Amino acid sequence: MKGITDEPQYSVGLLEGGTALCDVIDNHIYEQTLSEKNAFFVADLGVVMRQHVRWRTHMAQIRPYYAVRCNSSPAVIEVLAALGTGFICANKYELELVQSHGIPSEDIIYSGVCKQVSQIKYAAKNGINLLVCDNEAELRKISRCHPNAKLLLQVSTEATRQNDEMSMTFGCSLKDCRHLLEKAKELGVQVVGVRCHISSSCEDDQVYVHAISDARCVFDMGEEIGFNMKILDIGGGFSGSESQLELINSAVMSMVDLYFPASTGVSLIAEPGSFFVSSAFTLLVNVVSKEVVARDRQDLAHDDPSPNDEPEFQYYMSEGVYGSFASKLSDTLIATPSVHKQDTCLDAPVFSSSLWGPSGDDLDQVVDHCLLPVLNIGDWLMFSQAGAYSVGQPLCSATDSPLPPVYYVISSRDWFDMQDTGVTHGTTLKNFSLVPYFLDSCQTEAALSVPA
Repeated sequence: MKGITDEPQYSVGLLEGGTALCDVIDNHIYEQTLSEKNAFFVADLGVVMRQHVRWRTHMAQIRPYYAVRCNSSPAVIEVLAALGTGFICANKYELELVQSHGIPSEDIIYSGVCKQVSQIKYAAKNGINLLVCDNEAELRKISRCHPNAKLLLQVSTEATRQNDEMSMTFGCSLKDCRHLLEKAKELGVQVVGVRCHISSSCEDDQVYVHAISDARCVFDMGEEIGFNMKILDIGGGFSGSESQLELINSAVMSMVDLYFPASTGVSLIAEPGSFFVSSAFTLLVNVVSKEVVARDRQDLAHDDPSPNDEPEFQYYMSEGVYGSFASKLSDTLIATPSVHKQDTCLDAPVFSSSLWGPSGDDLDQVVDHCLLPVLNIGDWLMFSQAGAYSVGQPLCSATDSPLPPVYYVISSRDWFDMQDTGVTHGTTLKNFSLVPYFLDSCQTEAALSVPA
């Protein structure tokens, strides 16, 4: 089959003959129930491919640069590389990871806000010339260490809602741009464009409208000073929904046609991260302990709960915010999981519950409040939409548990579609090895994949 070498690095389960993702999940839960009951991910690489198709359909004029910090799974990197995306990297680890997949240096942007001198030198040595900069201290480091650097000036974007503070966190203000552009000219550093900082999962299309308007002002300043401004990066903020994509595209392209018409030759790029991976990954975690923290009638503490008792449960899981739920520490909302429990009745009563990681730390609360049926130790919870900021280097290690492995799967139809698209872009999935899943009367026989 196309794209497979003699020494693959990833084993990918090929779903054929009616095998579905739920069969794969059931199989691995069965395996873990017989062993250590460790958490694991199941990743459908076909979803990544379909999200790329969705982007290409609605945002055809804007080239995506995948934000590697969102999910650094090597398999995801290779799939997106085959589909023709660029990559935006925040540190040396991400730069090395992307380069290990043969990504050309001109398709990589080094975006770290506070770059170490050694990492700027690494970028220079490896021909990674596109860098993001938003202050004079960074500019001076780059001028000393990277003579061939081409900068994207990161500009803060004013929020349209008073309580939206994230868009002001990074980037220089419009009034500071001229000083920074003049200083770059003085130091002999080329500025080639603008990067807009947009908060994650932005739901307001007017934020992009204001960002593009501000970018036009910076382009005018840069061209007046003598720079050849040719790249507009509208940033991230893409949640993954098709409706949001259509809304943003409508707002963005009308502004682009006004301020950056095709005759200007400006290249448009964006930084989708969660958009590609969030819905592709499902995280399965085990309930390792539980407590009843409140009851209306204390004398019923040892009876089976009923709706009249109104108990509240604290469940402790095998993963927490110091592992796969690290995004919770940045106030990301973790959605209520579903229960993988075959014998749970659909009309079973639900009770107020909270979900915690295994550390016992007060910060290790994954879900503050949700409604769940009564769970037992050993039950499994399924977190869908789990691909963003959950796979990669852990924030820290509060337990001795290894990182959850990732089991990659793809349907046969998605595989052939992906291969055809990859060949179109001149890239093959050389590190992939397909191993079919087979169903029998007991369980699905699955291929084990390399942990991401």
